Order: sequence, then C-alpha cells, then structure tokens
Amino acid sequence: MERKDLHPVDEIPPLRRLIPLGLQHVMVMVATPLSAVFLVSQTLKLSDSLTTNLLSATFILSGLGTLLQSFGPWKMGAKLPFVMLPGGAPIIMFLMIAQEHGLQMATGAVILTGVFYFLVLPLFARMLRFFPTVVIGTMIVIIGINLVKHSAFLITGQPKANDFGRLDYLALGIATIVLIVLFYRFLPKSWRPVSVLLGMVGATALAAPMGLVNFTGIGEGSIVVLPQFLPFGPPEFDLLASLPLLIFSIASMAEATGQTVLNGEVVGKEVIAKRDAPKTIRGDAIMSLIGGLFGTSLIVTSGENIGIVKATGVRSRFVTVAAGFILILIGLLAPVGQVLAAIPTAVVGGTAVIVFSIILAMGIQMLRRVDFQDHRNTMIAAVALCAGLMPILVPGMYDQLAPNARILLGSGVAMTAFVGVIMNILFLHLGKRSAASEEPNENEMSPLPNNQVKDSL
Repeated sequence: MERKDLHPVDEIPPLRRLIPLGLQHVMVMVATPLSAVFLVSQTLKLSDSLTTNLLSATFILSGLGTLLQSFGPWKMGAKLPFVMLPGGAPIIMFLMIAQEHGLQMATGAVILTGVFYFLVLPLFARMLRFFPTVVIGTMIVIIGINLVKHSAFLITGQPKANDFGRLDYLALGIATIVLIVLFYRFLPKSWRPVSVLLGMVGATALAAPMGLVNFTGIGEGSIVVLPQFLPFGPPEFDLLASLPLLIFSIASMAEATGQTVLNGEVVGKEVIAKRDAPKTIRGDAIMSLIGGLFGTSLIVTSGENIGIVKATGVRSRFVTVAAGFILILIGLLAPVGQVLAAIPTAVVGGTAVIVFSIILAMGIQMLRRVDFQDHRNTMIAAVALCAGLMPILVPGMYDQLAPNARILLGSGVAMTAFVGVIMNILFLHLGKRSAASEEPNENEMSPLPNNQVKDSL
C-alpha cells in the first residue's frame, strides 16, 4: 500500500512492473558501454581476455554508479532516477592519452581526474548562481541535439563507411520509432510505460528475418566474469598528459548540473542546483576514480534515460535501482551481455533518437519560461547556442588549434555552458543596471520554483 505523502520519485513499484521498467532503461543505453569497450579494444588492439574484462568492469561500474545516484548515500548521488555510463568524449581522450603515453598513463589520468572532481567541486558550487534558466535550458537543447546526432549514426553508420545509409538499416530504425509510437498510442494506459521496451523487442523480431540479428557465439566461454583490478598494470601519473580529461571534467560538472535540474523537473521533485548538483557530481567523481582502478575511462551521469522517464511517466528512482542491478548482472554473466549485444544497432539507434528528441523538447520547454522580451536573455541564448551548435554541425572546425584548446572548443555542451555563463555575467552581473525595467525577473530566470530562488543563491 502506497503512502499518500510519499513523493512519486520515492515510490517502489511492484516487482512485476519494476523489472521490465528497469530493463527498458538498460536496453536503451546498452549500446553505450558496449560501443565504448569495443572502440577501446579495437583501437588499442587488446586481447580477447582484456576486452572481456573491460566489458565486465564497465557494466558492473555503470550498475554500481546507477545505484549510487538512485540511492544517494552520504551526499553522493542525487536520489533521482539517473543511470551512469562511460562518457563518449572521455573515451576519445582516454584513447588519445593511451596511444601517446601508454595505457598505464591513461589509467593514471582517469584516477587524477576523479580526484580533481573533488578538489574543484567547492569552487564550482559557488559558481552555480551563474547558471539561470536561460543557460541551463540552452545546455539541455544542445545536449539533446548532440545525443540525437550520435544516435542517428547508429542507424546510418558513419559517413565515411562503405555501408553508410544502408536502406535496410534505415528501414529498421524508422520501424523502431513507428512501433514505439504505435505502442504508446494504442496500448492500454497501464502498458504505456513499457512502450519503448516493446518497440525494441518488436523491431528486433522484424530484424531477425532480415538477417540483422546475430546470435552466434552466445553461451561460449566462461559464464561468470569478474573484473580485474588494475588490468593494465600500476598507473602512471602525469598532470600534463592528464590535461584533456581534467579540462573535460569542468564541462562534465556543468552538464551534470543541467541534467540534475532537468531530472528534478521531469519527476516533479524540488531541486536546488547549489545543493543537489554537487551530489550528482560527487557520484561522478567517485565512480570515475574507481573506474580508473579497473581500467575504464570516466563513468559519468547520463542524460540518456531522462527521456524515458518523461515518455513513460514513471518517476520512481527505484526503476533505475532495478536497472543498476540488471547492469551488474550483465557484467557478471557473460551470456546476458552477449544476448543484448545481438540487438541490431539500428534498433538501438531508432529507440535512442526518439528518447533523446524528448530531451531536446524538454530543453525548449524550459526556455519557454525565460522572458525573451528582455533583449539580454535573447542575446545570452543566441550566443550560447551559436557556440554550442558550431562544433556539432561543423565537425573538425577547430582541428588546426592546439590539442587542449581543440578539446574544449570542440565540445558543444562545454562551449554552451562556458559561453552562456560568460554572457550571463556580462549582461546581468557586471556594471550598474540602468533601470528597474532592466532587472531580470527571478521567477523567469531561475530553473527553480518561486520559493526556492533565494535559497539557491
């Protein structure tokens, strides 16, 4: 029996609903850890045993991180329905460091970055008052666009690949989207929360006669896999070599702030950025630190599942608790991971595109609360969008710059946050306001409910 005073985010659904709802979150994001490990393995020519070991570590740590964010013990984790995954940009930086300085140095860079999170967090928390709705909403829009772009490549393949835009992959991706929409529209209301899962299952069934589902190799090798501590040997530490990941961690904190505010809005929970965002970031810090000890790159909070929460209307953080346990099970039981790896990437991509488009729509919804009759807000949003969209729409535009500058400028989310904050300070915090009419409306500028504005500053 549910307590009437219990917030929906703290309610525990019955087990018969909890497991499929948790599995739905896992199936949407399963491509991320799989592709991350396979990219590292293929680029660095790792052995099969090391690849299996990294796959196990990545899934287990993603699961543990998801539990940490969902339960939120000791102010580590936001107590919101979050999942944690290996970050896409950190994987590329990890590979850069490994190729130039070796895997032990790359491992050391991840560990240093985990420590750096904790050292910089107090300073970053003091800066959160420079992240009003106009900045956070713009960040959410850029996050959504970036995620949609990368998800679309799961359907089409990479532009330079020989099979780019294959018609059967396109058809399967579109079929996945159509099935999810049809399930959501015509199923009874009680079944709508699992419409995404049913869409993926239905699309995979369609893919089987097309020859796009490969179950060979399932069940081969060991059944139980345990990750190895320091699989590449003792870590080596070098601040200069670690600089790309250290720079990224600042952008990661800004992104985690936007995700925390957005997640709070989706579940209808009171969120104060200055109080709650550091909890999310501490979870990122501790899991990244542990990840370095087991050979992974940074394990960070992901916005990938927020769209599912919005689409299904299921706000309970215990759904992501279930997802966390499923992720750990995948990491421990090799055949489970092998079955999930058999899901066609076009199906995962079609699912991800619609889920991430929901995140984009939520960013637009957040921006609707901003007073764009005030020209300052219009300019802040316009310039931040410009800075964030350019590296997404024109990849490689900063390739002629130094590596560290390229890393910062090439991240759409990082540039949106950085430029948005600078513009906010320039227009709303520097100099004297010329008239009362120039004062920003706190209720329109704050991502928080009216009674929390002053508390958050």
